[in-house]
Amino acid sequence: MSKTFYSALNKSNVVLLLLAMTVSGTLKAQKLPLPPRANDAISGSTFKNQIETLNLEDREKHIYQQILSGNVPNFLRELTPISFSKTIKDSTYVVTYFVLPDYLAVGSDADYFLMPMTPILAQKIAEAIGFTLPTKQIVDQIWTNAQVKLAPSPIPPTAQMTTIPVMWEHNNRLKGQRKVTLKQAPLNVLVAGQKKDVIISNKIYEKSSKPVVIYGWHYQNGTPIQPVYSGHSDTYADYSHGIRLVQDSVLINNKVHLITKVLQDIQKSSLFSDEGVIGKPFYPLDKAQ
Repeated sequence: MSKTFYSALNKSNVVLLLLAMTVSGTLKAQKLPLPPRANDAISGSTFKNQIETLNLEDREKHIYQQILSGNVPNFLRELTPISFSKTIKDSTYVVTYFVLPDYLAVGSDADYFLMPMTPILAQKIAEAIGFTLPTKQIVDQIWTNAQVKLAPSPIPPTAQMTTIPVMWEHNNRLKGQRKVTLKQAPLNVLVAGQKKDVIISNKIYEKSSKPVVIYGWHYQNGTPIQPVYSGHSDTYADYSHGIRLVQDSVLINNKVHLITKVLQDIQKSSLFSDEGVIGKPFYPLDKAQ
């Protein structure tokens, strides 16, 4: 898909959002803009078996194809709204934005795979559907608002932590943790604490090398295991990484804006960023084209 296609889709999303976000002043639910999951779509465990021995490039092609074709659990499809107000230089802003209730996954509600991936692929998926990746500030806000706060479950670091078997092992650990909470909180409620987030940050462009920037994995007291870190390349992903997509279109004082544009605004960037203006709120996609 071309950048022209992405741009056209994003503009279309904004127009649709103007029609759908508010009706007579009432906020409406937002949906993940993917096709319905096909009746013959493969399960998370079948997908795990298909990609287990693939190289990274082929693995990520398969992940992209599955997600864009709609092989995503139903519990991820209704976005969770997060609302807050903030005063900046005597101007008050009332904001509502929408996030995935959990990390991006392949498969069904009964058999899903919370899918670690490189920031290149995450950015490509986000742009294809008019979404963005979170900032550090958004990650913290998601954790604060989460109905379910899971305790981190690290796996001791080894050379295998970037492989599908270890990613699947962690996936099953998290499903076990989540199962305990299902009676009080079904799968479609906002959950946090179980993975590090791939985030957008000025650190993406601070070095000559292209890094992935990660943050989060909050303890139960709200302290993150992982401070903002940019020590891995943008072709790196391990079992602990999660992709939390955030709808780019948001409501600010009942008007539609784009998070990615607000982040570039000197006055308003602090609505979504605690590091000031983020001039390039995205990962470069030259390797993914």
